[in-house]
Amino acid sequence: MVCVLGRGLCRNDNFPGQAILSKISVDSCLLIFHAVDEMRTKAASEPYPRPVHSCATALRGPMKAAVFDRYGPPDVMHVAELPKPVPTANQLLIRVRGAEVTKGDCELRSMDFPVRWFLPLIRLVWGWRKPRRRVLGGYFSGTVAAVGAEVTRLSVGDDVFGTCGTAMGAHAEFMVVSADETVVHKPVGLSFEEAAAVPLGAMNSLHFLRLGKLRAGERLLINGAGGSIGSFAVQLAKSLDAHVTVVDAPHKEALLLGLGADRFVDYTAVDLGSHEARYDMVFDMVAASDFAVMRRLLVPDGRYLTGNPTLKRMWQCLTLSRFSSQQGYFAFARETRQELLDLAAMADAGQLRVVLDRVLPLAQAAAAHARVGSEARVGLVVLVPVSAADSVATGH
Repeated sequence: MVCVLGRGLCRNDNFPGQAILSKISVDSCLLIFHAVDEMRTKAASEPYPRPVHSCATALRGPMKAAVFDRYGPPDVMHVAELPKPVPTANQLLIRVRGAEVTKGDCELRSMDFPVRWFLPLIRLVWGWRKPRRRVLGGYFSGTVAAVGAEVTRLSVGDDVFGTCGTAMGAHAEFMVVSADETVVHKPVGLSFEEAAAVPLGAMNSLHFLRLGKLRAGERLLINGAGGSIGSFAVQLAKSLDAHVTVVDAPHKEALLLGLGADRFVDYTAVDLGSHEARYDMVFDMVAASDFAVMRRLLVPDGRYLTGNPTLKRMWQCLTLSRFSSQQGYFAFARETRQELLDLAAMADAGQLRVVLDRVLPLAQAAAAHARVGSEARVGLVVLVPVSAADSVATGH
């Protein structure tokens, strides 16, 4: 769920260990070094925030947020009233209209990760006994309510979507985000709820398919395709004219075939070890998968990509590339602004479909976490402030 040295190092092409230390797990990564970087930034910042440009009431009064005060099951989530954040010189204040609930949010809430070797470092950054940051949510859509004095790229009133990195805070009525983060104008063709569900899955799937250099006519297998990343990977692969086979639980078959997959494999009924088809690329989102089985599914010069690598799996990828004609990849997604702009253009062109399983108000954050954590969802789960939830319910 967390990157080894964070997105900051992955953006540094001169870092010698970037290829090896860049990726741990896509669905909930981007946590540690953003947190460390934020601590450093705060320590060096001015004692008083500079003036902001805003609506007259944008910075006044409290706000509601979904918070947690201890690590544990979904029911530790509850709504609390917090001070509305005030943006500094290079920050945006966003009125949140939608925020995805991800596997990463669930793992942080519970402090339970499928990839466990970095857990001590996560606890060190996030709080050993209880969370230092009470508000989760890293992927959002909303409207710019105020901007710091140094912000020129976006303006008050702009509808936007994107990520706040490991700063988190999107599961609230308002949040602040650095103007340097990956935040761009929202696609006109998507609702706020749909737009909030795009950045995590679409940027990471785009990154991996480009990393593996998927080409037209190639055969791709996506193991664990029914989550946020896999569902967008299906669509992006089909836009490249690849043949896509997906593996997941039977209740996700209709969703994945509806998104364009050519073939569905029910892992509860089919043993992949005896699967006869071979693929040019395997995109593996299952941390506990059998690497030997995944490798056997590849053609002799095939490419294997993992989105949830353990230390053992990273070593297997490295040895695969070093001692065979096949290639293994676990590179960290940089989640760049250009990638999100490319995806926004695709969405406006009708080339991306967003399937929402649930749109829930902040008061139902516990239910949202339970839904995502149980893998029962068929589509993506988004939290919205009460006012936005009311507009969804009434059709406005």
